[in-house]
Amino acid sequence: MQNSWFYILKCSDDSFYCGCTSNLENRINEHKLGKFKGYTSARLPVKLVYSQEFSDIIDAISAERQIKKWSRKKKEALINGDFDLLHELAKCKNETASDNK
Repeated sequence: MQNSWFYILKCSDDSFYCGCTSNLENRINEHKLGKFKGYTSARLPVKLVYSQEFSDIIDAISAERQIKKWSRKKKEALINGDFDLLHELAKCKNETASDNK
C-alpha cells in the first residue's frame, strides 16, 4: 500500500484546513498556488502546521473526518504536541458523563 498523510494548514485568516493526500509535498504546493478553488484559495497564503503519515489512505481519511470536527483548541493542542491538554479537552464535561461511570 502507498503511504498517505493527514495534514492541517493554517490559513491567512488564522483558520485551519484539514485534508489528506498520498503526496504531501505536491498537495501543499497545490494549496499554496491556489489550485483548489474554494476554502484555501480564498485564504492564501497557507502554511503546513501539522502532518501525520499513515500506511493506508483509509486511515488518513478517517483521521481527517474525525479531526476536522474538533474544536480549535483541540486542533491547536495536536499541532503543538500537547497531548496532556488534548486528553483533557477530549473528556466529556456534561452531566451524562458522570452517569456513565
